[in-house]
Amino acid sequence: MKEINIEIKIQFFQLEELSKEDLELVTVAKKATANSYAKYSHFNVGAALRLADGRIIMGANQENAAFPSGLCAERTAIFAAQANYPDQAIDTLAIAAKNVNGFTGEPVTPCGACRQVILEIEDRYQHPVRILLYGTNGVYQMHSVKDLMPLSFVDENMHK
Repeated sequence: MKEINIEIKIQFFQLEELSKEDLELVTVAKKATANSYAKYSHFNVGAALRLADGRIIMGANQENAAFPSGLCAERTAIFAAQANYPDQAIDTLAIAAKNVNGFTGEPVTPCGACRQVILEIEDRYQHPVRILLYGTNGVYQMHSVKDLMPLSFVDENMHK
């Protein structure tokens, strides 16, 4: 038997430490929470992504009484970007969430389905997606979704 250790690096920033571009993206993600339709959970999530050409796309979670029919903010932003700008890689994705008390203190991470979609985007473009997770206490930054799921499944795994 051998033991494998996996190290994950996450940076933690205060808002004032972010670059102008990152602060802009976090601000758009926060704004996107207002476009959320969260009638059932009352948990509004906004996402904003910056494409390789600098264009910003936002998304918001959309719920439905038939719960599997809803979609997360991250995927609404990613799918909108892919449908409209399929030749553009995603450079950075920012996520913000609020509940009935306001924005969450701790950053909220993407669900498993969203992580898999982000991973597929990284694999498709051979370009890491930097992730910014906003909370009122600060912002987590990861350089790739692989920091959130180091043992991941991509197309290449099916051909080995």
